[in-house]
Amino acid sequence: MTDFPNDVTPDRLCKADALPPSDQHARQYAAVRSAHETELLEDYVELIADLLQHQGEARSTDVAARMGVSQATVSKTVARLKSLELVSSKPYRSLFLTEKGEAMAAMSHQRHAIVLKFLRALGVSDHTARIDAEGMEHHASQETLDIMQRFSREQERGSS
Repeated sequence: MTDFPNDVTPDRLCKADALPPSDQHARQYAAVRSAHETELLEDYVELIADLLQHQGEARSTDVAARMGVSQATVSKTVARLKSLELVSSKPYRSLFLTEKGEAMAAMSHQRHAIVLKFLRALGVSDHTARIDAEGMEHHASQETLDIMQRFSREQERGSS
């Protein structure tokens, strides 16, 4: 059982928060399903961009090691990335991002940076912020990201 602060318990939510109208509830779940569909692809593209930038190449073996998955899993996902025209490769060579893949990686990096800075501004430890940002970046709306970014900037100005 999760421990909740005294003022934030499930029984203290208003009825609308606990069970919103059906159409709103359906939109919420649809948004989560949509984020889950692209989450893995964005993680792979972001990692490939990082490997290219920092190591000069992105090999499937490096992707597998950093994602903690098998070579077969990487091969399957890379095939999907290729079919979506996000990645290209040649036999026995590194992976490369297409223009479309580079755009996705840039967007993903930006979202990640906003969430990471926000969590740090809240006082979350670096270790935890890095873990949490990895999942949250895919699920935050643009409205939420804009507010997170504004909050982080205000915190930076206040601490200077």
